[in-house]
Amino acid sequence: MASFRTLDQLDAKGKRVLLRADLNVPVRDGAISDRTRIERLSPTIKELSEKGAKVIVLSHFDRPKGKRVPEMSLRPLVEALASVLGRPVAFADDCVGSEAEAAVAKMADGDVLLLENTRYHAGEEKNDPALSAEFAKLGDVYVNDAFSAAHRAHSTTEGVARLLPAYAGRLMEAELKALEAALGNPSRPVVAIVGGAKVSTKLDLLGNLSRKVDVLVIGGAMANTFLAAQGYGMGKSLQEAEMHATALRILDEAKAANCEILLPRDLVVAAEFKANPATRTVPVDSVPADMMALDVGPETVDAIEDRLRKASTLVWNGPLGAFETPPFDAATVAVAESVAGLTQSAGLKSIGGGGDTVSALRHAGVAERMTYVSSAGGAFLEWLEGKTLPGVAALQGG
Repeated sequence: MASFRTLDQLDAKGKRVLLRADLNVPVRDGAISDRTRIERLSPTIKELSEKGAKVIVLSHFDRPKGKRVPEMSLRPLVEALASVLGRPVAFADDCVGSEAEAAVAKMADGDVLLLENTRYHAGEEKNDPALSAEFAKLGDVYVNDAFSAAHRAHSTTEGVARLLPAYAGRLMEAELKALEAALGNPSRPVVAIVGGAKVSTKLDLLGNLSRKVDVLVIGGAMANTFLAAQGYGMGKSLQEAEMHATALRILDEAKAANCEILLPRDLVVAAEFKANPATRTVPVDSVPADMMALDVGPETVDAIEDRLRKASTLVWNGPLGAFETPPFDAATVAVAESVAGLTQSAGLKSIGGGGDTVSALRHAGVAERMTYVSSAGGAFLEWLEGKTLPGVAALQGG
């Protein structure tokens, strides 16, 4: 991974620091239902403020598509941000122009200012050079702490980073270090667990991982497609018949790359998909015609745990079964508990993220016991797919 500057190289005192954050938090009935993103951002803001910087926070919220949509204003987040930071937060009714400039001019060293939704301007998502220049006028340096938005080449994630000295915030730094440990220069053997519903949505991911890891565990409904492609009858299980040839190609490519693909050996099946139905555990070659596979079975869990005990690094993306509906969370929870235990006792480097992974790991109660859990969603997934993230490349000068 190319080098990037961090806050350790930034003399922040008296500087106007444009901080790109991701405050796109879930809001229900006007109340923030999950403050995780604010809490993970707070160390960077606190550090900059304590060093005497004027911290100017930029963020998008939802998709207003270049228009002022009142319910997508960042103003309601001021109180929550101030509460988490333990210090006052000012607010400007725009993110560029006279109102933003006047608010910045009033700042003293150590102050924190939140600007209005960057996506109120259509040029944001178009990475408009003129808008990027307007943002750059507000600051002396740029800090990106929004890895979750780094896969977008927008004015506040990529454009302004080319116009000002650019640094990674602490959250961005942690993400990049975790990803480097996961796939960039990992300790081997490396195991990857990939779950989810459809092979078609994870083709790039499976292709990239099969060339970089030693063992690739495939679970979730996508495993049904691989099993069906090999001739197993899958009953009423969700699977993609049109992806059979692709699944077989992935298996061949993995073999050529000396990557072991671990598919389910047994499955938990039920006649209908609902909470706590009657279930059976069957070998993969014995799925009844009137039933569907909704989780992997204990023999498969044992096989996964055997590979994990020999591993130095784990990358996890996607649950092994329909974990939101009991009892089809059993395999995901069992493996997650093993991962957490190995992380604590044997030094396994365990990195998870993307899609439902964070929810599944929290459901299993192990998110805090893993090496790193990314909340970056799409950016995490695109990095695992081997794609260049514009927001990261801009920090690296590439």
